[in-house]
Amino acid sequence: MYRHLLVPVDGSELSERAMDGSIDLAAQLGAAITGYVAEPLAPLPTLGEPQSLIEREAADHDAITESHAREILARFEARARARGVPFVGRHAQAPRVDRAIIAEAEAQGCDLIVMVTHGRGAFGEFLFGSQTKAVLSGSRLPLLVLH
Repeated sequence: MYRHLLVPVDGSELSERAMDGSIDLAAQLGAAITGYVAEPLAPLPTLGEPQSLIEREAADHDAITESHAREILARFEARARARGVPFVGRHAQAPRVDRAIIAEAEAQGCDLIVMVTHGRGAFGEFLFGSQTKAVLSGSRLPLLVLH
């Protein structure tokens, strides 16, 4: 059946459920997990900002996102290892998080993506978008959606 799960997480309470649910599933299937944190790129600089400020803000953004991703993935890895589930953590910055998730799943040879959804409804999706819906529409891999 499924041998390698990609599980995108962001550190939210909802993604904690994705961690637990995917670990339970992987333990039952004898599958491995790749935990993945995709962060948006640094915001574009405003007009007239000095180059030194732009470079410092970009470096700060990189450091903050890397630290955030490592913290999340360390928690995820500890939980997976405690259950005997093989785990690899990866993170990246990307202009489109949904495309980064799909590309990572394909690059790692995953055969299932496990994600959570906020279940905001049509109006909430209009306001905030839906990464899960974007991955569903753009991926050829199966997607398990937890709520």
